[in-house]
Parts: sequence; C-alpha cells; structure tokens
Amino acid sequence: MKPAPGQRGSSEASAGAAPVGPEHILQVGLGFWASKVLLSGVSLGVFTELAKKPGSLDEIQQRLGLHPRAARDFLDALVALRFLERTDGVYRNSAAAECFLDRNRPSYLGGILEMAEHRLFRFWADLTEALRTGNPQNETKGGGAPAFHVLYADPARLEQFLKAMTGISRVSNMMIAAKFPWADRRTFVDVGAAQGDLAVQVALAHAHLSGVGFDLPQVAPVFDAYMAEQGVAGRVRFAAGDFFADPFPQAEVVMMGHILHDWNLEEKKQLIRKAYQAVPLGGALIVYDSMIDDDRRENAFGLLMSLNMLIETRGGFDYTGADCVGWMKEAGFREARIEHLVGPDSMAVAIK
Repeated sequence: MKPAPGQRGSSEASAGAAPVGPEHILQVGLGFWASKVLLSGVSLGVFTELAKKPGSLDEIQQRLGLHPRAARDFLDALVALRFLERTDGVYRNSAAAECFLDRNRPSYLGGILEMAEHRLFRFWADLTEALRTGNPQNETKGGGAPAFHVLYADPARLEQFLKAMTGISRVSNMMIAAKFPWADRRTFVDVGAAQGDLAVQVALAHAHLSGVGFDLPQVAPVFDAYMAEQGVAGRVRFAAGDFFADPFPQAEVVMMGHILHDWNLEEKKQLIRKAYQAVPLGGALIVYDSMIDDDRRENAFGLLMSLNMLIETRGGFDYTGADCVGWMKEAGFREARIEHLVGPDSMAVAIK
C-alpha cells in the first residue's frame, strides 16, 4: 500500500537524508533482554567459573548446572554481547569480564549487578507508575518504611548493598585518591561510608593520612572487617551516627561518594552545610556522583540513575555539576570546581 500524500513509508527518508531504521528503537525497547542475560550470568557465576578454567559447551553446562535446551543460546548470547569469547568451541571471558565480573578479584563490579538481579530489575517494571505518581516502587511501596531503614534492618541484605556500593564506586574511589591534592592534608572523613572503599583507596594511596568512616551503627561490623582486610585499620576508624541528626566528625577533607543523589533538594543543601561546618578554613569538600552534564543531553547513565532514585527514594534525584557548584557556594565555600573521574562519574571539589 502506498503512503498517503504528505507521508513517507517507514523505511523511506527525505532526499539527501540517511535512511531511517528501527534498530535503535528495538535495541532500547527490548534492552531488558540483554540486561537479564548479563544479570543471570553474574548470578549463575559464569564469569567466576570461566576465570578458573575456560571450557566447552558440554563442560560449562555441567559445571554450572544449565539445562541442555538453554545452554548454547545463553552462552552464545554472552558471546554476541561481548562478555564471552569463543574459539574452536571453547568459551572464555572477555578481558572486561575477566577483570570486573570474577567474584574472586578485588576489581569485581558484580555486587551492583547482583543487587540489580535481586531487587532493581523487578522494581523498574513499575517505572511507568512512578512517573505518574512520583512515588518509590521498591520495598517501601504502599507506605512502608524508607528504603534505607528496610535495607539496614536486614544484616544480610545490608552487607549485599554495602558490597554493591563498593563495586560501583571502586574505580572512581581510586581516581579521587590519585587526582585530589592530598599531600598537604592530614585527615579526612568519609560521610555515608558504606563498606568504606573510598576511605580505603585514599588511605592506601597516601600513607600519611588518617581518616574516619561515618555511617549508621549497623554498618560498623562490615566497615571494620573491610578495613582489617585491606590493612588500614590502624589509620581508618569507624564513627557511628546519623548524618542528618548528628554533626559530622571534624576533618580537613569531607568526602561524600554516591550520597548526595539519595536526598531531596533541601536535604542535599543541609548535608553540604554540615560539611562546611566540619572543615577548617582552607578545608575541602569532595562530592561525587554520576553527575548529569550541564546541557542534560549526554550523560544518559546519570539521567537513568536519577530515575533509579525515583524508584528507590521519596525525594532523591541526580543533578548537574553546575547545580552542585551552586549549592556549595550558597553554603559558603569560596570556590568550587568539577572534575571528571571515570565513566559517568564526576566530582565536585569545594574549598572553604
């Protein structure tokens, strides 16, 4: 059937323009297919198992307990998605999977993917409802306790969450340890420390520093165990407190990693004001998140993370670098700048 006057066929383009195809629409619209293949691969331990020893289809099927109907398509889908490689019928991890998806490596990123598998994947099914109501769609749906109260009430779930935060933050934490001028500083406090990887990376890179991880009391056992495991327990200690109800520990540098985006605008400003009060003249505040580019066109991950805050919190949202600099100067900091870290993450550095 010919298109009506004034209309174009679905694959027809105007003169001189590139042909229009549906590939991008289908890739994004059905993107959960690829996502779930990766999440299932992490959950099943595919990448950890192949890090021990590559194998044939039959070998991997037996080692992982996969059904013969599904195994070949599943593994070859991971090949097509570039998480696995296959040579002469032998499957092995891609370089990225070997580095970031093997549970036995310190660079393991899979903690956040495990959380996506067990929690976020199902909650995101209700994004449309969240967009209409503005309400969270997680465990708190229907008026339950706030998300962090639910997480912190279950030790096993809390530990999974804290490890997930380490996974998603590790490379940015290392970049902060390398890029910020630490030589003239002596003390730091990591506010909302979680497992404490930001404090660990800074302490490992700068032996003259001592620090504090500040978080709710339930975090202490996980934090202390991680400090001991990483060999910095003598220089980094835990301080229990509620960062809205209690003053921050005093230090030359206050850090907040993937914290500010959890809260509404007034709460964000309150945390920045408390950081200002905690540092001396010349002291610094470092805030990092997946900051949205100022034109709000490029950092898709930051924008999607902001929608994740809609799913997970009652008021949280991600923000641009310009937003953060403005809040810092409003709190009294005399200067503030934005520096890119890695991937979607950037840090805002303010000086009192």
